[in-house]
Amino acid sequence: MAAPLKLSSDDRALFSLVTEASLANPFSQRRLELDAEMGAGRRTASPLDAALARVAERVSRLEASGHARAALYEPADRELVFFTVLFDAFHRHAADFDRHVAEQRKAGDEPVPLAFAGEALALLERRGIGAEEARRLLALFYQLRRAFFFIDGSLVGRSPSMRALRERLWRNLFSDDLRSYTRYLWNRMEDFSTLLLGETGTGKGAAAAALGRSGFIPFDERKGAFVQSFMRSFVAINLSQYPETLIESELFGHRKGAFTGAIDAHEGVFARCSAHGAIFLDEIGDVMPPVQIKLLQVLQERTFSPVGSHEKQRFAGRVIAATNRPLERLRREGRFRDDFYYRLCSDVIVVPPLRERLAEDPAELDMLLEHLVERLAGESVPELVGRVRGAFAHDLRAGYAWPGNVRELEQAVRRALLDRRYAGAARTLPGGWPERLARGIEASALDAAALVRGYCALLHERFGTYEEVARRTGLDRRTVKKHVVAALKETAREQAVPSRTGRP
Repeated sequence: MAAPLKLSSDDRALFSLVTEASLANPFSQRRLELDAEMGAGRRTASPLDAALARVAERVSRLEASGHARAALYEPADRELVFFTVLFDAFHRHAADFDRHVAEQRKAGDEPVPLAFAGEALALLERRGIGAEEARRLLALFYQLRRAFFFIDGSLVGRSPSMRALRERLWRNLFSDDLRSYTRYLWNRMEDFSTLLLGETGTGKGAAAAALGRSGFIPFDERKGAFVQSFMRSFVAINLSQYPETLIESELFGHRKGAFTGAIDAHEGVFARCSAHGAIFLDEIGDVMPPVQIKLLQVLQERTFSPVGSHEKQRFAGRVIAATNRPLERLRREGRFRDDFYYRLCSDVIVVPPLRERLAEDPAELDMLLEHLVERLAGESVPELVGRVRGAFAHDLRAGYAWPGNVRELEQAVRRALLDRRYAGAARTLPGGWPERLARGIEASALDAAALVRGYCALLHERFGTYEEVARRTGLDRRTVKKHVVAALKETAREQAVPSRTGRP
């Protein structure tokens, strides 16, 4: 039996860096430093390109000599060789995976065949990896590349808070130790629920979608495709859209005749979520304690029953929830159960508001404008970006707080493209509610009803929904609607009365 191989000191130094880079969070500062160290001394377009070229060159030499199998080396070097040949194999097909993700997005729910699957599996098997493990690693490569694709592409911005958010999302998927994830957790992540917190419009939905579409999906070699499209792996429901009487039906489904009006059976979101996917419960802070209890049972027992049925159905996906409501206050008031909160909070991630991001890095606004204009126009158009930037510079005061966050910014870009104007949410309100309220308070001319009415109208014009106004004021939705409608009628009457100058 041949003696185990031993790495040279130069190879051991390089392969140690490669191993650390393989396990590092790709959005971390340490990973950037490792790329620079691995590619030191080479002139290429980027440190990563230099690192990849150097690693590929060294691994190719090992393959040429028949020494690219980790099992051939002494124990101290075995892991270094293993992770280095995997690192090289992953990056050889990184662009292929990106193309596959784009093809799958276009194709929708049906899995698209992986064109390079045979080549990738053969490469892994040449490097001493068994057929079953090679299939699992191919699926892991796909998950890693898909997660990077969605986290990097869906969350625009390079401010410190956004870099920290991307790191947190990556850890949510792969933990803080990728080595442990690949050994023990890759098929156990359904037990890790996630709670996303943040103001309205910050991008919690985008963060949830990035997580929900980045789970592990096995590869079926007979079909030459992954067993499921990631386009089917993310199921979202906004709980604030439904009255309390219908929420259970939307969540768990119902049988025909389960209640008045149930003329057909209905499949809820838990039934539609696959074992390889995630369900996103948006506005979780809006659900009442009875529904929280039933959701808690699903999380604990992993089963649920449709309304009107005793049949138990299995739920094997992950749960991601989000709210912009103050959960600590709701818990103190007994409106959000502690046991439900503790079952949801395996990981709590706060999505930063836009004003915080811009305070950290003002250049992030330009980055967001370029992204939004490109999404609207279908291509990069500097002229249109300049038009929007000019409108903002002319109309918005310095340090504008963007109370509606990225959602407001998206609409502001549209308005600026249409008429080259955007004066900000507070200053574009019909009726001039901020100024009217300020004048009334200054003149001591507002009673309590007028004050509440005006404030509800201001919030409704700013955020667009009665539900959001109800959350911010602590009033119920019907009361909010009554105040807003009354305020709008009052404004309409005032505008219909001729002014003292005789002008309309």
